[in-house]
Amino acid sequence: MIILSPSILAADFTILGEQMKKAEAGGNEYFHFDVMDGMFVPNISFGLPVLSSLRKATEKVLDVHLMIEAPERYVDRFIDAGADIITVHQEACVPLVETLEKIHKRGKRAGIAVKPHTGVGALEPYLHLADMFLIMTVEPGFGGQKYMEMCTDKIRTLRGMLNEKGLDADIQVDGGITRENVRTVLDAGANVIVMGSSVFGGDITDNSAYFTRLFSEYDNK
Repeated sequence: MIILSPSILAADFTILGEQMKKAEAGGNEYFHFDVMDGMFVPNISFGLPVLSSLRKATEKVLDVHLMIEAPERYVDRFIDAGADIITVHQEACVPLVETLEKIHKRGKRAGIAVKPHTGVGALEPYLHLADMFLIMTVEPGFGGQKYMEMCTDKIRTLRGMLNEKGLDADIQVDGGITRENVRTVLDAGANVIVMGSSVFGGDITDNSAYFTRLFSEYDNK
């Protein structure tokens, strides 16, 4: 199943709840929540209090991406705050297997992310341990960047690796996805699509509905 996960990083925080309701009206099932610490990536975003507030505002899946150093320190706290999925970076989480196990023991889905210049071979030892793999298609840290074309082959290679092992884990992509290039990542094998300004820019409900319809068409092929 192909899923739209709008990134609230691109929303207007003065009317965030209202904008989330507009996105929900268009049919999306997830919201993507980017946590940045200014160390693993060169920016700072938001954290636990904001997530707790969002949990009260929506019943949709809260898809939390921890772009932070040593994310294992905060897994329990983000789960307590309302996360449904927690994704940590292969480059930042040293006790990776133990962290995935901790997430699963709390009854949540676990993901592993890699930056654009990290090869998907780094994920091979963990293919059977995670529910989702996130391929960053821009350098993490800032929204509004252009999609890096080299990442298309990474998506395709990772989907082939999963298929070869009979695994149906999700492949999420995040960064520079638009109406013009979304079919590229879908055709390569991605099925959880993070979008920021492509959803929250302009008519939010119409944007969300457009991608929801498109993804349904792909599912029914």
